[in-house]
Amino acid sequence: MKLIVGLGNPGKEYENTRHNIGFSVIDSYVLDKNLGTFHLKNQGLYLKTKLFDETVIFLKPQSFINLSGEVIKKYMDFYKLSIDDLFIIHDDLDLEVGNFKLKSSGSSGGHNGLKNIEQNLKTQNYKRLKIGISNRKDIDTKDYVLGKISGEEQKKLNSVINKSIDIIDDYFHIEFMALMNKYNQKNR
Repeated sequence: MKLIVGLGNPGKEYENTRHNIGFSVIDSYVLDKNLGTFHLKNQGLYLKTKLFDETVIFLKPQSFINLSGEVIKKYMDFYKLSIDDLFIIHDDLDLEVGNFKLKSSGSSGGHNGLKNIEQNLKTQNYKRLKIGISNRKDIDTKDYVLGKISGEEQKKLNSVINKSIDIIDDYFHIEFMALMNKYNQKNR
């Protein structure tokens, strides 16, 4: 069983914001594959399905992003999942819009959602897909990540979201190191 988590904030006011790119990827994948609808349980919108002979749970935590780890831990404990079964998709200030990077471990890089995941899971060793949102030094970080995505940014992000669908498909077929080698080298 795999748990694929997109990070974001719940509520209409946070739709189409930079911090919600994880939700956008999950929604796009589920829609592209016509997997069904999400259900609410344990502070998370989840969809449990079968893909490539593997049971998969897609999860969008409905706590605020800074408390994502608490929701993820509930799901991991309930389904008795190991850290190897977890794949997180999130925004990253250190990558330019239109860029992405797969990583098998690493620090939170100042991302409060990832800090909470590390606190709750007691490790930094989880697989992740980091999607660039750039970093505007002239705008307060909180205001920037909660700001709406511009039309120009959306065009670049749509390309990454489409690529993310391929990445998630391949995630079920190849080892994570090979997945990183395949996609990270093509990253601009």
